[in-house]
Amino acid sequence: MASKSLVIVESPTKAKTIRKFLPKNFVVEASMGHVRDLPQSAADVPQKYKKEAWARIGVNIEQNFEPLYVVVKGKAKVISSLKEKLKGVDELYLATDEDREGESISWHLIELLRPKVPVKRMVFHEITKGAIQESLQHCREIDKRLVQAQETRRILDRLVGYTLSPLIWKKIAFGLSAGRVQSAGLRLIVQRERERLEFKKASYWDLKAEVEKDGKKFEARLVGVGEKKVASGKDFDEKTGLLLKTSDVLLVDEARAKGLVEAVKSTPWQVTKVEEKMVTARPSPPFITSTLQQEANRKLNLSARDTMRVAQTLYEQGLITYMRTDSPNLSKEALAGSRKAVEQLFGKEFLSDEPRQFSAKSKSAQEAHEAIRPAGEDFVTPAESGLAGKEKALYELIWKRTVASQMADAKKLSMSIRLQAGESIFAASGMKIAFPGFLRAYVEGSDSPDAELEQREVILPELNEGDAVKPVTVEALAHETKPPARFTEASLVQRLEKEGIGRPSTYASIIGTIQERGYVKRQGNALSPTFTGMAVVQLLERHFSELVDYNFTSQMERSLDEIAQGEREWLPYLTNFYLGDKGLLEQVQKKEKKIDPDESRQVDLLDLKDISLRVGRFGAYLVKDGNGGESVRASIPEDLAPADLTEEMLTEILEASEKGPQSLGKDPETGKDIFCLLGRYGPYVQLGEMIPDGPKPKRASVPKGMDYRQLTLPQAQKLLSLPRELGKHPDTGEMIVANNGRFGPYVVHQRDFRSLKKTDDVYTVDLTRALEILAEPKRGRGGAKLIREVGVHPDTEKGIYLYEGKYGVYIKYRSKNIGLPKDTKHETLTLEQALELIEGGSKAKGGKPDNMVKKTVKAKRAAKKKKKSSAAAGADNSTEVDSQN
Repeated sequence: MASKSLVIVESPTKAKTIRKFLPKNFVVEASMGHVRDLPQSAADVPQKYKKEAWARIGVNIEQNFEPLYVVVKGKAKVISSLKEKLKGVDELYLATDEDREGESISWHLIELLRPKVPVKRMVFHEITKGAIQESLQHCREIDKRLVQAQETRRILDRLVGYTLSPLIWKKIAFGLSAGRVQSAGLRLIVQRERERLEFKKASYWDLKAEVEKDGKKFEARLVGVGEKKVASGKDFDEKTGLLLKTSDVLLVDEARAKGLVEAVKSTPWQVTKVEEKMVTARPSPPFITSTLQQEANRKLNLSARDTMRVAQTLYEQGLITYMRTDSPNLSKEALAGSRKAVEQLFGKEFLSDEPRQFSAKSKSAQEAHEAIRPAGEDFVTPAESGLAGKEKALYELIWKRTVASQMADAKKLSMSIRLQAGESIFAASGMKIAFPGFLRAYVEGSDSPDAELEQREVILPELNEGDAVKPVTVEALAHETKPPARFTEASLVQRLEKEGIGRPSTYASIIGTIQERGYVKRQGNALSPTFTGMAVVQLLERHFSELVDYNFTSQMERSLDEIAQGEREWLPYLTNFYLGDKGLLEQVQKKEKKIDPDESRQVDLLDLKDISLRVGRFGAYLVKDGNGGESVRASIPEDLAPADLTEEMLTEILEASEKGPQSLGKDPETGKDIFCLLGRYGPYVQLGEMIPDGPKPKRASVPKGMDYRQLTLPQAQKLLSLPRELGKHPDTGEMIVANNGRFGPYVVHQRDFRSLKKTDDVYTVDLTRALEILAEPKRGRGGAKLIREVGVHPDTEKGIYLYEGKYGVYIKYRSKNIGLPKDTKHETLTLEQALELIEGGSKAKGGKPDNMVKKTVKAKRAAKKKKKSSAAAGADNSTEVDSQN
């Protein structure tokens, strides 16, 4: 009788894929991710350790930093099931991912399962038949160095977070926190915002001409006057707005520009120089983790976190190789697969002469040994993959980049022209694709290579030195220098990699965490710090500068890599970092009493007399010292980015607060005054005054685009007419209401919110029209279709919905969108399963019985009340402004 083997992987999808390539006597089960971790809260700490001082951190510092591991919430049932499966097998194979995290999961499984049968570690970088068979033949033991490196990182992160965060609560505001790599990443964004604050705008002019030769028109720009080069944006100092001392250029103003226009119109134009050269462009290397995140953000508008989530799915389906890697190397199998695809789809002439191989730029490339590429030797084309939405888009990106890496160089004919018109010198340039090569498959930053090639070509007429050309139009153009651009996710990942902050597998977590904590917000695709984020960085820079120093953070990463490679001992490193003479614990204990809370809450932005900008529990606010009297305080609207704040804005906000509520007039129905006020969420109108212990006055936000300073009484009355009751729904008898919200005007019935169309007016829409809108298939943002309401979250009483978007079915709860696991059918998804996914992102397996969910919710509410009361008793009390609804 054949022996029976148990194989454990992390997810059901991976289990399903790997099962196809294993013998029938192999049973494959999923651990559902991590099974043990440090306690997440005091409630997770076992009873016997609760009185220990170190239990709060979850690391016994006095006993060689021994971590206290507990079973992850909801995983006890998984562990019990695995133990039961283990009883009937002869061998245990651990097939978790090949990086430090995967190695750590395997080690924790052994610690919990305590197997009495032989244990083998399977390692593979793609889930294909060949790779699985190969890994079965070359199993190894668990790499204790990788496990120790992962554990050291986890302990280090816990020590930093749990030691610094309580200090930040006391000195700035309760609930804030600091992280080892997140804080350095946040500082990058804060420093860019400071650069924008320091930026001084400069103005300059130049000329643009449309020129004709033999009936063909082309564009030319002024580049010089006489012997002088004309100034452009790069010639100015960003901090002064003046020309750089090293720039020997001519600054053209409006008068000079318009004079030059008149002069060149009446002057003969002649070609003075023609340069042609062939330019060779080579393809980019195949993707590594960081470049995949950057390109997916640029091309597909995917966040780093979404990119990694989708890539994980593709890997577990056996479509791509392992997605956490900083090596662009391709195996012989991959080279063969790429070149075969090129020959079949584009022809032999598009193949590179020799197989192209790429090497890693980083010496620390340790997380895998090959680039992210389509799995196997015969690459599945995107059309044959059976994928849709995000998964297909990302797979196509990976497929194209890999195939393009083995294609021939692109050849471009570049043409540079100089034209003379009196003393004015103009330049024109053209480019023609002589041979597209790899550009036929992949153009960086473009979705359509063929369309991009057409756009890149700028064809000039045939020109020779001495030729006369004719100006068709000449115009003077004004320009202003622009401040340094804010980071996007793509550019931030690029900078994190350059500075050595974190590792490819942590970039998504860094970016996600600083946004979730309220330290960074999105403005379109750009990332800007909040005032709270600036205050946290400011405190760390002043008192714990090493922790946000890029070189120090990078050195920490290298030390952790050395631990993984067995080149450094973990215990002396942790001891020195935390308990040394200049260790973190010593620094916090010495500096805590010296750090002034008032100073920490004040953000240094603009050099303003008698005005300070502070942060607190309710956001940012201004304080103006009174001359012998009371100080004036005013909230700063949350949607205002620090670098967009001007002295005029601050003065205006304070003046409005100093004057107090100014009545626009009386409401004829109630006889109450109507006020226009500024709060943390922006301008709003209010009916009546705020009365202590009285009911909250009716309020309505002033829409964007409407100048609150010019608001009239009729406009304010119109705003306060919302929400409007339109009438009862004929099917339910429930009221339908029209109102304005964060995302614009809408109608709502039984928590079913529907945006109004552009042709609808929230102030005049009637019941008939509302019923028409409610009868339409519900669409979410981006066109997602509502499938059904799953239920109401018992803790918040907010609706939980199922949507079908272009990237598949997902749960929507408040601002969260949570994709369903592959093995979960949305038709049978229960409220309990949805709550599990919302709470911890765990796979929807099983779920708690109704009464268990209710008990859990009651316990959470009680814990929240207890936490709030203890926080109120223990946290520093700061006076802040909370004047908005």
